[in-house]
Amino acid sequence: MPDPHSTPHADPAPATLARSLKNRHIQMIALGGAIGTGLFYGSAASIQMVGPGIILSYLIGGLMIYLIMRMLGEMSTQEPVSGAFSHFAYRYWGGFAGFLSGWNYWLLYVLVSMAELSVVGIYVNYWLPDFPAWASALIVLLSITALNLLNVRLYGESEFWLAFIKIAAIIGMIVLGLVLILLGRDQQASGLSNLWIHGGFLPNGIHGLLLSLVVVMFSFGGTELIGITAGEADDPRRSIPKAINQVLWRILLFYVGALTVLVILYPWNHIGDQGSPFVLIFSNLGIPAAPHILNLVVLTAAISVYNSGMYSNGRMLYSLAQQGNAPRIFLRLSAKHVPWVGVLFSSACTLVIVVINFLVPEGAFMRIMAVATAAAATTWMMIVLVHLRFRRAHNTAELHFLAPGFPWVNYLCAAFLVGLVALMTQLDSTRLAVYVLPVWLLVLYVGYRLRTSLNHPSGAGRTAGAPSRTAPDASEGRAGEVGGRV
Repeated sequence: MPDPHSTPHADPAPATLARSLKNRHIQMIALGGAIGTGLFYGSAASIQMVGPGIILSYLIGGLMIYLIMRMLGEMSTQEPVSGAFSHFAYRYWGGFAGFLSGWNYWLLYVLVSMAELSVVGIYVNYWLPDFPAWASALIVLLSITALNLLNVRLYGESEFWLAFIKIAAIIGMIVLGLVLILLGRDQQASGLSNLWIHGGFLPNGIHGLLLSLVVVMFSFGGTELIGITAGEADDPRRSIPKAINQVLWRILLFYVGALTVLVILYPWNHIGDQGSPFVLIFSNLGIPAAPHILNLVVLTAAISVYNSGMYSNGRMLYSLAQQGNAPRIFLRLSAKHVPWVGVLFSSACTLVIVVINFLVPEGAFMRIMAVATAAAATTWMMIVLVHLRFRRAHNTAELHFLAPGFPWVNYLCAAFLVGLVALMTQLDSTRLAVYVLPVWLLVLYVGYRLRTSLNHPSGAGRTAGAPSRTAPDASEGRAGEVGGRV
């Protein structure tokens, strides 16, 4: 939605994104964004904080993210456009809100992409100990960037199969773990008693449970991709609700189920922070082929999330350019309707992690994860707050996919997110991210004011006020133009 006060351009309207994503693509893209390094690698750090109580941590985090995704689903189903967060914030809150939402989410997925690339070298080193981590990251970056430049249908297919591998592996791991538990293999190490004999279910108390939520919530970053895909879904009003409604039970199965098996099979206090805990556990249980298979899976998971990041970032820059909040060069689409400039720019930004891996090979993941979690909390907070304004601008009878508990659930989720950021100040590895967050928001505000002053040198244009609003029917038509005809 371009700024109504901006100077008109003589160039023709750009081509729209293609609606090529099927329901099965959207289902797997949603999982592909959420099941990655946070579960396979970051879970080791959260287990050290909370012990077997990690099961409860993921239940709490899963419930919160499900409620937030229901809010996003309500808006995306009603107005299926690419760059959902920025579009809704811009339309229902104002210019700065749209600018902040879009650029913050772009930064978030650049950081998530960096986090995924930062651990690729660790997984490759399982087989090739002397292969440089930065070289592994560079190879994945170049390959996935090339894939995303082809067409969205190919991206959807690739992500479908990458996510399928992860899901099949998690289900297989759960089944194998249950068999080992039932057969009583290696009784000295595995057994239900691991849930309480090493200091109790919550060995570090409620404080440990709360602190673990910082790492746990990073694992759920990526579920917002459901909203991003709405602009390229062939039937968004059917596929978006279906994808979101399945988030909760999938979280229960894939996150809670896998981690429950993990802490039963092996004492939580022996799970280190080097490499994937899933690989380490099956190595120690003496199953020869399992560690290699699982290492391949966690490598695939990291590549899958990076693939989702490239997709998301290109579309978000495209949406920001439509609003006038990013250079118009990001509106350029290839013959296959791919926002190739946005993809290349985002890929170039993630090159930073290759340099970081070269200079600081140890500890890169936790540093990036902390800033990404702060950015994710900002994105989720914007969804919660914008949904309040969205609902008040609509008659509930006209909405296709109502989020539950309005407005009290919104207030609950907002309080949870504020608490999450406060908890980040209690950990050495995440404290700096909390201090970086207001600096980042200030940078965004200065950028927005600069953009406004360049567009309106006379000062007559609006600043951070609400954008011009049209009647619902007209605005829905405009939403179709933004993301491709609905």
